[in-house]
Amino acid sequence: MKVAIIKYNAGNICSVDYALKRLGVEPLITSDEELLRGADKIIFPGVGEAATTMHFLQTSGLDRLIKELQQPLLGICLGMQLMCRHSEEGDVDCLGIFDAEVKRFVSQRHEEKVPHMGWNTLSQTNSPLFKDFAGEESVYFVHSYYVPVNEHTAAVTDYIHPFSAALHKDNYYATQFHPEKSGSVGERILKNFLEL
Repeated sequence: MKVAIIKYNAGNICSVDYALKRLGVEPLITSDEELLRGADKIIFPGVGEAATTMHFLQTSGLDRLIKELQQPLLGICLGMQLMCRHSEEGDVDCLGIFDAEVKRFVSQRHEEKVPHMGWNTLSQTNSPLFKDFAGEESVYFVHSYYVPVNEHTAAVTDYIHPFSAALHKDNYYATQFHPEKSGSVGERILKNFLEL
């Protein structure tokens, strides 16, 4: 099985690479259109800022390519947010795969820190990514922006208010949390993705 990680100006590519290697997969890290089209599974990771990253995707043509891919694709963190219609971070139009708006967390009480950082539970899981889950599994988050619950929500987490911890539409899957940093639970999610 050929697994590709989309190479662009975003952090956390190395940690995704290591997580896949722990599962016995040697991923290809590339921005080459032909290699990405030829992959069986694609991961679109991301740590960074939405507007700058969208500009990079547009100038490199990766924005068009990502929307044309037919094989299973998994967006992670910023990768998930960029797959939405628009982000408040930099007030930028994104890829529009998911018809949803990315919004900034606004804390309501002193103890609600932004960014939302650390372990939190998943509920209402509804995607092949969460096959054999018992419910209330914990995963690792680091984010200041979130996607509200919508028709494509595949898992929910509550921080300040409920938000989409995962999205799913057709061949596109996405997680706001970092499966590559979520221990054995994250490993199961990546394994489920690879087995789609």
